Amino acid sequence: MAQGKSDPNYKIAAENRRARFDYAIEDDIECGIILEGSEVKSLRAGGANIAESYAHVDDGELWLVNSYIAPYAQAKSFKHEERRKRKLLVSRKQLGDLWNATQRKGMTLVPLVLYFNHKGMAKIKIGIAKGKKNHDKRDTSAKRDWGRQKQRLLKQG
Repeated sequence: MAQGKSDPNYKIAAENRRARFDYAIEDDIECGIILEGSEVKSLRAGGANIAESYAHVDDGELWLVNSYIAPYAQAKSFKHEERRKRKLLVSRKQLGDLWNATQRKGMTLVPLVLYFNHKGMAKIKIGIAKGKKNHDKRDTSAKRDWGRQKQRLLKQG
């Protein structure tokens, strides 16, 4: 993602920071997303939230459910629903893999980041994840704290 800093088209619209804490992410897939015009304008203005959303495979299609895109104030007659189901675009092979992971292996599809790529197209990164238990979350927190403490000790000495 080093190119994102120098590329004027690359922009993160929404990020799900809590996902990496609540889930053990095994793999991620970049998906296209079907949006309306006012949704794209709102995303560029930074009015989105994917923290409570999830993705699922339904009738051979991949859907993003419960994602929030704020209404765009300048859109007079072509307004959009804030929390509608949005279709995600993946290849048939990826769709089969996602269905297999969710139905057979008991995994969850968690949106990680919603962004505009270097071409200016809206994309979403979906993580194939397994939910963490409370003791796993505590272990992650302890490792993170120890890493911070170790960095402080190395700076001082």
